[in-house]
Order: sequence, then C-alpha cells, then structure tokens
Amino acid sequence: MLVAALTGGIATGKSVVARILSQKGCYVQNADLIAHELMSPGGEIWQKLIRRFGPTILKENQEIDRQKLGGIIFQDRAERDFLNRLTHPSIMEKISQTVAQLENEGEYDIYITEAALVIEAGFHQFYDRLILTHCRPEVQVERLRQRDGLSREQALQRISAQSPVEQKIPFAHYLIDTSGSLEATVEQTERVYLCLYQDALLKKSGLL
Repeated sequence: MLVAALTGGIATGKSVVARILSQKGCYVQNADLIAHELMSPGGEIWQKLIRRFGPTILKENQEIDRQKLGGIIFQDRAERDFLNRLTHPSIMEKISQTVAQLENEGEYDIYITEAALVIEAGFHQFYDRLILTHCRPEVQVERLRQRDGLSREQALQRISAQSPVEQKIPFAHYLIDTSGSLEATVEQTERVYLCLYQDALLKKSGLL
C-alpha cells in the first residue's frame, strides 16, 4: 500500500483535495480529527492542556474550545511548540496503527494523511509520497478570513505561524495549486491521483 501525506498551509485547499482523493478510493485520515479525539474530556492530553492554559479554554460541556486554544497558540510560539510536542507523537502513533491495520487488511492501494504540519513536525520521511497544496497569498488570506471570521491581521498572523510554502516545495513529490477555480483543482487532483496509483503499483512490485 502506498503511504502518502497531503499537506499545505492553512486555508490552501487541503480539505477539498482530500475529499476528491477519498472519492477516488483512497483511504484518507485527517490528523486534525485525531487531535480532536486525543483532546477529549478527561484524557491525559486534555488534563495537561488544562494544567497549562487553565479552565478558560473549556466549553460548558468540558470539551476544549479549539477557537480559544487557537487564539492562544497562534499568538505565542512557545505555547504553539508546547501543543505540538504534546500532541504530535500521539497523532503519529495513531497514524502508524492505522497504516499497519490497513496493510494487514489489504483493501486499499493508497493511504493518505491529511495534515498541515507534516514537514514542520519532521514526519515527512514516514511517507512514500508527499502532496503539497498551495495558493496565492491573497487567496489564502481571504479564504481564512471568510472561513474563521478573522480580521486581515489575525489571518496573516496564523499564516505566518506556519513555514512558508517555498520551504516546503523541495519536500513535495506533487504540487496542487488551488488558487483558481474548483474545476482546475479537481483536474490537478485527478492527475495527481493517477500518479499515486502508478506509484502504488510500483511499490507493490517492489520498484518503489
């Protein structure tokens, strides 16, 4: 089974590309959803977050208010690093377990992790192939503002908290520019899927 990662900066179209690849028959696992599960009330990570940031980051139902937590970590590099150190190893462990289970079952040719910080976390070497979404800066800012209801300054702050795309491109096997229309993104993604399928065949044959 080919093991790939779909990464890219915030609001660069990862979810759209992931949905298309899933429709094509790839198994897509969202790292953000894994993180959400790890932060469930009462768990070890939940307790460490409360000790670090206090009960003000909790909703009434005791779940972590991810919007409040995001407001903290995107303003403070040290707090962002703390959260990453706390969650990334557990996320990677869950991903490894999923890959092992899928390989044992043999139902999928392509597995994909959808995650923003694959390269920053140093996990890119785990994957056979890396797909990178990107778009023009002004498009990224506007998408983020509309999606999360942020000011331009807040959007720029969150974008700047991640590595610039120029630093990520050398690690990527495939690039998808989502700046244009949805149709253009679909067309690029379908081309990448065909490449991934060929890669999966090569790996199955022992040539990758």
